[in-house]
Parts: sequence; C-alpha cells; structure tokens
Amino acid sequence: MTATLLRTAADLHARARTGRRAVVMTMGALHEGHATLIRTAREIAGRDGEVVVTVFVNPLQFGAGEDLDRYPRTLDADVELAGRSGADAVFAPSVDEVYPGGEPQVRISAGPMGERLEGAARPGHFDGMLTVVAKLLHLTRPDVALYGQKDAQQLALIRRMVRDLNFGVEIVGVPTVREEDGLALSSRNRYLSPAERRTALALSQALFAGRDRHAAQEALRARAREVPATRARAEALSAIGESRAAADAHAVATTAGGPAAVRAAARLVLDEAARLDPPLRLDYLALVDPADFTEIGDDFTGEAVLAVAARVGATRLIDNLPLTFGTLGDAS
Repeated sequence: MTATLLRTAADLHARARTGRRAVVMTMGALHEGHATLIRTAREIAGRDGEVVVTVFVNPLQFGAGEDLDRYPRTLDADVELAGRSGADAVFAPSVDEVYPGGEPQVRISAGPMGERLEGAARPGHFDGMLTVVAKLLHLTRPDVALYGQKDAQQLALIRRMVRDLNFGVEIVGVPTVREEDGLALSSRNRYLSPAERRTALALSQALFAGRDRHAAQEALRARAREVPATRARAEALSAIGESRAAADAHAVATTAGGPAAVRAAARLVLDEAARLDPPLRLDYLALVDPADFTEIGDDFTGEAVLAVAARVGATRLIDNLPLTFGTLGDAS
C-alpha cells in the first residue's frame, strides 16, 4: 500500500471521505511502535475508512537545551513505512502551516497534571504538546485518534483535554512495543551507543522488577484468602504438610508490601544501574494514579502506572507499565 504525502490542510480536506478517519500523530522517525499504531488504526477504520499519519516536529514542546535541531527527520522512510503499515495518507505540514504568523499567542494549558513528572522535568512541554494536538485534531478532523501508552502522561492529558473541552473524537491508547530484550521502542534509541543501550535496559528491567514483586505479592494474598483461619482447616492442612506454606502466605500477605514494595524493587535495579559505565542518571521513579498522576498511597486500590525517566549519556528516555492494586485484578 502506498501512502499519499500531503503538505497542507487544504489538500487533506479535499480528499473524499468515506467511513471513519483514524489519525496517528507522530514526530516522524517512524519505527515498529508507530507501525503498530498504524496497523491498529487500519483495523479500527476498516477497509472503507481512512488512516492518516501526521509527521510534525513540534517546536513548542521542546525546551531550552533539548534536541529540537537534533531530532531525526526521515520523511521519505516515514512515508514508506506508513504506507506499508496501512496508512492512506501522510500529512507532513510545515511549521508555517501549523502556526501561521509564528508561535501562537493562545495555547492550551495542561494545568496541575501537566506540572508533575514529565512536566516538572520539562517545564512547558505539555502545554506545547496539547496545543499542537488540538491544532492537529482540528486540521485532520478525525473520528478516532491513536496514541502510544509509552507516553502515559501525554495520553492521559490528551484524554483529559478531549473530555474537558468537548472534542468530538475518540481517543485510543495502544500498548507499548518493545525490543526482544525489553527496551521500549523510541525514536531517541538511535542516539544510544552500544554501551549506553546496555545501561538503558535498566529502565524496563526496573519496571519488570516492580511488576514481578507486585505479582508475587498479589499471588500470596490470593493464596492467603483461600486458607480460612479455622482450627478444622489448620488441622487438615497440617495433616497434608501444608500448614507452614499457609502460615507463610498469611505472614507475607499481612506484612509491609503494596506500592512501597513495588517502588523498592524497581529502585534497586535503578540504583545498580547508576553504578554502571556509562551510568544511568535517574530523573524520577513514580507509582501514580493515571487519573491525575499523583503518587498513590499504600492503601490504594485500582489501576496505577509505574513510570520512570532517566538519562543515559545525552539521551533522555521514559518508560512505564500499568499495574492494578487490590480487588480489581492482578498486575498487567
């Protein structure tokens, strides 16, 4: 499948529309993670619908000293990958097309949620991101827009903006795509030297350690719930040699754990990576409520996000995993 390259909103609006339009927003330098987004968009749009991929490196979301000029620009390869993955069109506007007359005087504010974690590390980033997303939603006029869950805080803010400001579009999150060794796919991975890439694996390894600690804890709690504290049951367990296992399950289930244990397991991996050559320099490790990205307490029940950001050499990387605490289910 060949994707049509479009440079102006007028050209995009002139296209005949049948069925649903699904949009995948990117800054280019497409990789398999983007391809997964595009394939998912194709499934949602169906044969009669249309998939549009936007390629725009947004200057508003790069702060002072960040890699705007260095950010990879590979439009020819992007158009090829987009078409191969099922896109009908690639909309790659110029800065003047998106921001006629220069930087906009009126912008979207991300509010308090945009000042936490990534927002604290990159002041103004989310205001710039939401402003361009709002612009591109208006310019592309989709029925559904897809974003990767690797940028969990970005996805949460887009969903909040669409809901709070009554955008008539469905937002779909697509799970993170990883390399075989666990490293989350990112356009910035190409900046890493072989040694830096080995250190960068600590991000996903820390998340997996937190997830595994949580899963083990939930399994012990489930086992404890299956062992009633009755004398008859205790005698029966003792008769078949299970009393010690039952006691261990109860002991672990009632000792300190939960979010604190998850954070500690992840932190251990990151602390070890800080001693590598080259070292990992941690920006943050957080276990947050995805509704507002505030840290969860030890009595939290429901869906959460374990998120990490760090620098390896000159490259800054982020990653996250969803977890579920309490009665809603097991770790995911």
